[in-house]
Amino acid sequence: MSNQKLQHYKQSFVAQIIRKISPRIGARALIEPEYGFVGMVQFKNGKRILFRDRNFNINPQGSSEIARDKAYATFFLKYFQYSVPEGKTFFSKKMNAGVKIKRTIDDGYRYAQHIGFPVIVKPNNLSQGTLVTKVHNKTEYYSIARKIFKKVGVMIVERFYSGNDYRIVVLDNEVISAYQRIPLFVIGDGKLSIGALLAKKQKKFNKIDRDTVIDLTDYRIRMKLKHEGYTLNSILSAGIKLFLLDNANLSTGGEAVDVTEKLHSDFRKLAVRVTKDMGLRMCGVDIITSGDINKPLTNYTIIEINSAPGLDNYASIGRKQKEKVYELYLKVLKALEIM
Repeated sequence: MSNQKLQHYKQSFVAQIIRKISPRIGARALIEPEYGFVGMVQFKNGKRILFRDRNFNINPQGSSEIARDKAYATFFLKYFQYSVPEGKTFFSKKMNAGVKIKRTIDDGYRYAQHIGFPVIVKPNNLSQGTLVTKVHNKTEYYSIARKIFKKVGVMIVERFYSGNDYRIVVLDNEVISAYQRIPLFVIGDGKLSIGALLAKKQKKFNKIDRDTVIDLTDYRIRMKLKHEGYTLNSILSAGIKLFLLDNANLSTGGEAVDVTEKLHSDFRKLAVRVTKDMGLRMCGVDIITSGDINKPLTNYTIIEINSAPGLDNYASIGRKQKEKVYELYLKVLKALEIM
């Protein structure tokens, strides 16, 4: 591929960072030119490391694999006596044929009835909030469960917990960043439809070079609008704030509010302890709490952990946040150089 083509190709967010920061420690980065998604860093001591997007060798493979499996991660977190969601795994027909303890889609519905609607239904091993849905009744449950089983063999049904959603990113006993994740929302102006307000928000994302795409065909948006008594063509009254999704993932249009400087030491210690107990060096700890993040820990639920947390949307908040992300990856490279 020619140098001219390379200059016009947009590399992944992490690849861009690695290319820029590598010279700061005397290293050289090679990015695969066709897709800009994977690369190699060669350090001045001759050592080389490969990476794939945000996946590096900073964490042990076994711990990373467990972190990617939501049910197993929850098992160990509960063993270490952390507060985790009440929930169970259920399996597709194909998966049930090969497991000892069988739990069907119908068992999942009965369990949802037992813990009480609404419940969260989600795939066990997909990321970025894919198919994570708050369901309120039998019809919604079966509709969502079938969608999930078309993608994966293992589904989780868990109790719904209300509160503020936070991600705390840890690297080697240090909290690098913490931010509140706010679900996709629009604020009415009395003129534009909800669909037009979402289009306006998408333009804003594009302007700040945020690669999030708001999917207007997402069934969860339709469900949420139906519950609230709206459609995409409805015009919101001025000042009305309407949430379009129940999950707060930034990849689905959520927004981040930096709380790093406000984070109470109790939450810092909790996130660092979780990271160490799960055998990780780098981890995103996702917490829901009804308390204030700047006050002593009173109640919390660890909803998930992530061994390769995505920080591109957090970096889009502003210059200070982007610099924090650059410093994080600089520390990752320095750690990898001496491993």
